[in-house]
Amino acid sequence: MTAAREGDPEARAREICLRLLSSSPRTRAQLADALHRKQIPGDVAERVLGRFTDVGLIDDEAFAQAWVQSRHTGRGLAKRALAAELRRRGVPDEAVNDAVETLDPAQEEQTARALVARKLPATRGADPAKRMRRLVGMLARKGYSPGLSYRVVKEALSEEGTDPETLPTPPD
Repeated sequence: MTAAREGDPEARAREICLRLLSSSPRTRAQLADALHRKQIPGDVAERVLGRFTDVGLIDDEAFAQAWVQSRHTGRGLAKRALAAELRRRGVPDEAVNDAVETLDPAQEEQTARALVARKLPATRGADPAKRMRRLVGMLARKGYSPGLSYRVVKEALSEEGTDPETLPTPPD
């Protein structure tokens, strides 16, 4: 019988962490929560998490960098939404800030334009004000600033032939 099954809490903690890490990368906070739920004593959890961090199995900075690139590319999320997701996963603020700052504002704007271009055809036939609200709302839910969202949508609608004078003005 393994030490983990015989009641060695440190062996159980290592086994839990390795199992979780084998399925996907995790933050230190996520692993700490899992160990807490499995009733691993706090001092044992800290010892195991510390050792995993020392050997590089837990790396919140690398996790944050990979998360930002993956979620920005895959889902089109902006810095604000990415930072919120990372904080919910327990990534330290400094690592969050470093990771989201790797996104270039031009890259973020380009992604916003691509999202609008993809959604624009589905709004054809609707009132211009309604189209504006839907598209700006979609960008807002993905964490884009109101100013950038409004500008990108207005430009896309103008390029399509919608008279900019018929579009609502952004709220102050």
